[in-house]
Amino acid sequence: MNLRKRIFSGVQPSGNLHIGNYLGAIANWVKLQDEFESIFCVVDMHAITVPQDPEMLRKKTIEIAKIYLAAGIDPKKSSIFIQSQVSEHAELMWILNTIAKMPELEKMTQFKDKTQKGGSESAAVGLFDYPVLMAADILLYGTEVVPVGEDQKQHVELARDLAKRFNQKFGETFIVPKAFIKEEGMRVMGLDNPEKKMSKSAASEYNYISLLDDEETVKRKIKKAVTDSGSEIIYSDEKPALKNLINIYSSFSNLSPKEIEKKYTGKGYGDFKTELAEVIIGFLKPFQEKFNALSDEEVLKILADGATKVRPIAKAKLDEVKNKVGFII
Repeated sequence: MNLRKRIFSGVQPSGNLHIGNYLGAIANWVKLQDEFESIFCVVDMHAITVPQDPEMLRKKTIEIAKIYLAAGIDPKKSSIFIQSQVSEHAELMWILNTIAKMPELEKMTQFKDKTQKGGSESAAVGLFDYPVLMAADILLYGTEVVPVGEDQKQHVELARDLAKRFNQKFGETFIVPKAFIKEEGMRVMGLDNPEKKMSKSAASEYNYISLLDDEETVKRKIKKAVTDSGSEIIYSDEKPALKNLINIYSSFSNLSPKEIEKKYTGKGYGDFKTELAEVIIGFLKPFQEKFNALSDEEVLKILADGATKVRPIAKAKLDEVKNKVGFII
């Protein structure tokens, strides 16, 4: 009998996965898979809450799975699958929709952020309802721990509230999950704007370093990265752009921010940026070799096996829920 706690997390197959996604989430999952029973999903149903090109969506779905594998997520230790291939996610979401409240969803900051340009009038219902699907993803597997970034904490809170509400109404059914946010976790900010998080859907390619960027692109982006006034390499809240670059340097090297400061005493931004680019390339090179060695066929087989592995867990929980609400099964 498996007594390890279960974790669930996933990434949307859209945009360009970047070093911030790796440092903030995937590198953490790789460590956690030795401690927890781990389920990692490519959340393609979440992706279509905003318009997607169908062919690109298929391509990106395989790409995300390859990134998981190249980063060190092991299909022998973890279950990796595509969300839309396990229909129980959508079915449970519908049932949870009947107990979710409109005001709860209206206060979700991610919805507000994503509709800032066009306004909520132009947003699809799916985008508004996105957090209920995320709650279904989590609750379907009896997830106890959800490794997320600070920006997703609000969604885990909703999953907790819906679990408690359902349990109160229909009897003990769902485990109430907890968000797991790395204490030492730092947010990787945009190279073009240290006030905003690095984003895989950013309008400018100079916002992020993609995990699939080649050497020349990395060097060009780091060279163009914004810095603060002055020329000294100082790790300080007063210099947010430089602090962000030092954090990135520290994450891909064995050096602490203070050691990096010391290393560049008397040197300027030029030397620092040149060597930062080399440090990032030093990580990306072996990562991309692993990524490129994976065939689409091999990855699709791993994803199909993952879906086969998790489907019985999902079906058992959904059948329990259907029985509780009065469906004939």
